[in-house]
Amino acid sequence: MSTKRPESPLHGLILIDKPAGWTSHDVVAKARGITGQRRIGHTGTLDPMATGLLVLCLGQATRLVEYLTGHDKRYTGEIVLGRTTTTDDAEGETIEERPVPVVTAVDLREIERRFSGPLFQLPPAFSAIKVAGKRAYAVARAGDTPQLEPRPVLVHTLHLSAASPGRLAIELHCGPGTYVRSLARDIGAALGCGGHLGSLRRHTAGPFRVEDAATLDRLEAAAGSARLGDIVLPGDEGLWDYDTAILGPDGCRRFTHGLMHRSASGAETPAETARIYATSGEFLGVGSVSSLGEIRPVKVLNLPN
Repeated sequence: MSTKRPESPLHGLILIDKPAGWTSHDVVAKARGITGQRRIGHTGTLDPMATGLLVLCLGQATRLVEYLTGHDKRYTGEIVLGRTTTTDDAEGETIEERPVPVVTAVDLREIERRFSGPLFQLPPAFSAIKVAGKRAYAVARAGDTPQLEPRPVLVHTLHLSAASPGRLAIELHCGPGTYVRSLARDIGAALGCGGHLGSLRRHTAGPFRVEDAATLDRLEAAAGSARLGDIVLPGDEGLWDYDTAILGPDGCRRFTHGLMHRSASGAETPAETARIYATSGEFLGVGSVSSLGEIRPVKVLNLPN
């Protein structure tokens, strides 16, 4: 006799305001327990120390994670000068302490200029990047130094100000893959005293805002009152930058069965990635559209009608 649990009817996105001290995996595990949906993933890790927006994908929407990880993000936080750590943040062990020089507004404007635009950034040793098949943090915890290579990142805007003696407030708008811990480390090095990230809060990821996110307590309360549906967003909510194609009944049938459908009228705008909808407005998944009007499924969402 099968003991397989029936699939949860919850499919879509949940915005969570992650509390400090929780790993992103902790939040996912908690959300699984609250929602009953076992298939949950997130679109971008927040370190345990950090707070703020964490976007969760539930059920069939986990198939869309790869399209949601490339969003720009906005953060605020503090950089602590004069102390470098093993993790480049406040949770690491001290490597070195140095006196903090007088930092003027002119110095900060120069640092902002230096660390804005396209950059090559060395990821933290304690990161999830794989090195020779092992996570960098696993190599670092074993006492070795992971051989990481600098990676291209994009900083759209950076603003620094004096928060208190030895601390800088940071406001950051950056592209995907940017490590704020590395930025704090490198800013401290550029000022000649070293530094680490003292605190961090993520405010936005693409179109999503932390003001619209639920706390875990609110999520639990919604589950207790059978109102989780009020919190779950449609799976296509974060895909508005992509073009769309709309299919009739025959096209829907072919698309949902993984088959190519050709539009008799061709395509005015070919798209390598497009949102595919039924004429009823139902979101079917992600596909490609050729100049000949060939619509090929890439990610089909097997949602109940």
